[in-house]
Amino acid sequence: MTAVFILIGVLLQLFTATTSIGVNYGMTADNLPPPSVVANFLRTQTIFDSVKLFDANPDVLRAFANTGISVSVTVGNGDIPGLTNTVTARRWVADHISPFHPQTKIKYICVGTEVLFSKNDDWINNLVPAMRSLHYALNKAGFQDIKVTSAHALNIFRRDTIPSLMRFMVGYDQSFFAPLLQFHQRTKSPFMVNPYPYFSPDITRRLNYALFKPNSGIYDKYSKKNYTNMFDSIMDSTYTAMKALGYGNVEIAIGETGWPTQGDATSPFATMENAISYNGHVIKEIVSGKGTPLMPNRTFETYMFALFNENQKPGPLVEKYWGMFNPDLTPIYDVGLLRRGQSAPTPATPAPSSSKNFCVPKVDVSNTQLQLNLDYACGQDGIDCTPIQPGGACYEPNTVRAHAAFAMNTYYRIKGESYFSCDFAGTGQITTVDPSYPTCRFV
Repeated sequence: MTAVFILIGVLLQLFTATTSIGVNYGMTADNLPPPSVVANFLRTQTIFDSVKLFDANPDVLRAFANTGISVSVTVGNGDIPGLTNTVTARRWVADHISPFHPQTKIKYICVGTEVLFSKNDDWINNLVPAMRSLHYALNKAGFQDIKVTSAHALNIFRRDTIPSLMRFMVGYDQSFFAPLLQFHQRTKSPFMVNPYPYFSPDITRRLNYALFKPNSGIYDKYSKKNYTNMFDSIMDSTYTAMKALGYGNVEIAIGETGWPTQGDATSPFATMENAISYNGHVIKEIVSGKGTPLMPNRTFETYMFALFNENQKPGPLVEKYWGMFNPDLTPIYDVGLLRRGQSAPTPATPAPSSSKNFCVPKVDVSNTQLQLNLDYACGQDGIDCTPIQPGGACYEPNTVRAHAAFAMNTYYRIKGESYFSCDFAGTGQITTVDPSYPTCRFV
């Protein structure tokens, strides 16, 4: 095992200089550190050399000035139609790019997010014209080093098949993807995709295949390639579809990929173990530069999803738990993202970054709900709440939040430390930060 750590550590040193590993920096949360703190953390303590934003937040752009970290900004889907007008596009560049670049090293403007997935014809039909307009505006402003792209979900293919037969959707292949890829080829910008094996419709049947775990694999009889993981299959499927339109030479970038650590009963595969396995293997594969069966030794600029959990994201619980770092910047789990002695990912033997996890309330939980959690946990067989009774070691501070945290963690520990045992109707969260204090130990 020591040899594995050393080998991957050497790979990390060799390839991080040439292989770009970035991270998506979403901010739909009320507990995140200031952008300046985040920028300094990424620059000094992680292997990330780039970040992707879901807007063009000026505070974030200022925070990344003079850090050397590349930044990608995003145009909202609703702004796409208006940006087909070159005057509007030039104004957008003047407002959102010119005040910051090159002090902040802006690399990409991502026009929209997964527009085909939206099924909004106004956005879809205007995407390529808006990209052309922004490219023109950048050139007029003298920013030839900033590229224009757009990230696409994997509903872009006709049907699920072996990689060598994959094609873009009928009705969109010639009308949408051909001009889009022609734009990328002409401007030397990457075609950006968001490969998420987690969202595969048959994930129940092919979980090990998605997680890089031992499986029977899939043999492509036409290319004579064997696929042992879904990530390689998705990337080669994208390449094949592009090649079929005559654009196999366009670079491919990964705008988002990742795996959630927690969800509710409808998301049984959202676990920390699975996140470690998938993210660890993807990072190892990208860093190694080994490429895929159809694209050997090809590197892919990659943005992991995501930097933080986002406690205010709408939708099901799982949408909030894609982060790899806590708000205090400690890793939620270790897949080799930290510098200075951190080992590179060893997904064959996954382990959380801390020897123990704890269950605590989320920051936005009301005292009423905390009291319900407290009463529920202390009412269960085997749960000892005497330490939070008067005179107990954990009675002070005498607050509902402090007492509920102790009770919730005790319940979590007794119930086997599963993600469901820390759910508490969506108000609990698992952390590696020990909430103990001098007079009270959270065991």
